[in-house]
Amino acid sequence: MQIFNTMSRQKEEFIPLTPGEYRIYVCGPTVYNYIHIGNARPMVVFDTLRRYLEYRGNKVLYVSNITDIDDKLIKKAQEEGTSMQEVARRFEGEYQKDAEGLNVKKPTVQPRATEHIEEILGLVADLIKTGHAYQAANGDVYFRVKSDPGYGKLSHLNLDDLESGNRALRSQLADNLKEDPADFAVWKAAKPGEPAWESPYGMGRPGWHIECSAMSRKHLGNTIDLHAGGQDLVFPHHENEIAQSECANGCTFSRYWMHNGFLNIDNQKMSKSLNNFFTVREIAEQYGYEPIRYFMLTAGYRMPLNYTIALIESCKNSLERLYTCRENLDFALAHPHGTDATLAEKAGQAREKFVAAMEDDLNTPDALAAIFDLVKDINTLSDGADAPSLQAAADTFDELAGVLGLLYNRKTDAVPPEITALVEARAAAKKAKNWAEADALRARLADAGWSVMDTAQGPQLTKL
Repeated sequence: MQIFNTMSRQKEEFIPLTPGEYRIYVCGPTVYNYIHIGNARPMVVFDTLRRYLEYRGNKVLYVSNITDIDDKLIKKAQEEGTSMQEVARRFEGEYQKDAEGLNVKKPTVQPRATEHIEEILGLVADLIKTGHAYQAANGDVYFRVKSDPGYGKLSHLNLDDLESGNRALRSQLADNLKEDPADFAVWKAAKPGEPAWESPYGMGRPGWHIECSAMSRKHLGNTIDLHAGGQDLVFPHHENEIAQSECANGCTFSRYWMHNGFLNIDNQKMSKSLNNFFTVREIAEQYGYEPIRYFMLTAGYRMPLNYTIALIESCKNSLERLYTCRENLDFALAHPHGTDATLAEKAGQAREKFVAAMEDDLNTPDALAAIFDLVKDINTLSDGADAPSLQAAADTFDELAGVLGLLYNRKTDAVPPEITALVEARAAAKKAKNWAEADALRARLADAGWSVMDTAQGPQLTKL
């Protein structure tokens, strides 16, 4: 499989350190509020990557963290007059509901930052021991950026560029606690009213960047195969993770880096001030979760993605086409009468196209196109297809949709006896040319939540 490595800025063959086993770390949410639509993109993109790697027979160790200690969490707790932990646990629960709704598989490990204080302090101690970090007069511990000659290699900027282009760094020029304004905190001294833990440097809490480095080291080892997340994390978060991890461990932190592109709303950056800030929950309540997942797959993951109401409605309609095709295929399987084997051949071709697309840097738009090619073939050929071909098409359809995490709301309701009786009565009324009675029975079926369509193989029922 070829993936675009942010570090090298080119596509590379994605080869794990251990054959057949991929160790992947994806930055998870800071649980201080409901996740917004932009947060859903890395969740869906890298869940799809994981699904594809597993589909190809690999073992995937997939770690995605929960950031439950952060300035935003502390501020939210203070505003609500409650504890940081209460806020974190509440919104972690809401995040899990949204992740389940989006059909995102549970990570192999989903570590919380606050449950890894010992590992974080161990990493801080390693950095101090090797001269890459130092304790300031107020108890903060900072990473010496200029002690790392490779700093900036992920964002492809040198330190002078990073300093001049980052307001946060410029604002720290007068900060005499640091040896250099570019240095960043790996441990923060306690402030009144904030959560804190004991440490050799006094009461305090971890910096944001050190959390992921420590959790990755504990659960995946010193060197991992892939680190992934949103494009906004390249600098400073991932750049700082590389610096502190490689300086502490003395080896490559991650062999590959993947970053998804930004998501805009009606061609504008999402912002509360523009009144275009949408949570996943808000959109799901109106359109359902699955159209959101589908929407995230409609563009290459590295490309900008523009959310509009028209697009999410289009995604919902596309999903309905897939569900209708699959229901029709179920009906054809229950009433096979053809002899043509062409559909099995078409299913094999669809699989080949799908795999070729996914092997090319997770090209989900072309993968979706392969599925819709199969839909077209099913709609055209299923009437004359033999039973083995119909089964091959059904198996391939389910297989490919499953890799993309789609069609997870497919209903397989058994038809109740009273509904079967109504269908049979309607068929008898039609045979007797009692059209009024047949129409009345169709209306009763609709009231009961079923639609009926007449086909050459007999009446086809669909649950509404």
